[in-house]
Amino acid sequence: MSDQEKSGMSRRDLMAKIGMLLNGAAVVILATPVIGYLLAPIVRGDGGRYRKWIDLGELDEFPEGQTRLAKYKNPISNPWDGETDNIPCWVRRVEGEKFQVFAINCAHLGCPVRWFPQSSLFMCPCHGGVYYQDGSRASGPPPRGLFEYPYKVEGGRLMIEAGQLPTLSTSASLRARSNGCQG
Repeated sequence: MSDQEKSGMSRRDLMAKIGMLLNGAAVVILATPVIGYLLAPIVRGDGGRYRKWIDLGELDEFPEGQTRLAKYKNPISNPWDGETDNIPCWVRRVEGEKFQVFAINCAHLGCPVRWFPQSSLFMCPCHGGVYYQDGSRASGPPPRGLFEYPYKVEGGRLMIEAGQLPTLSTSASLRARSNGCQG
């Protein structure tokens, strides 16, 4: 009797078991991030552990009927982020304590939009996207209006909820629906 017959395992069986073990390890390694991604909202609750109310400044800093550039510190930051940690946004004070706070990024490809008070329009220098002062799409390639941050007024200060992707502005989505667009 040979040694293989005594041990009960052939070389082929041994290699097959090693192959299955390596394949199993590869599946576990590849599945771990996918499972983590799928379970993250459950583990974190609302999926917004980085959501924070950020102070943009006193109400007096934003005159009624005007749109101003403001900056806030990203709540999801690292010590090495440097200047990229300061995120700009456009603040429009409609009247009284009614505001609109827009993400600076164009809804087309994310280029920073500029405010032109002479024409009361936001314009994207990259591909010619144009938005009305309420954030709704006026013309160009953007498929929708500007994205808008939720805000609140607390103690005479304007606060926005940051740490998440802003959503389509309410007035812009209403105008898009009335024009028959999908927003």
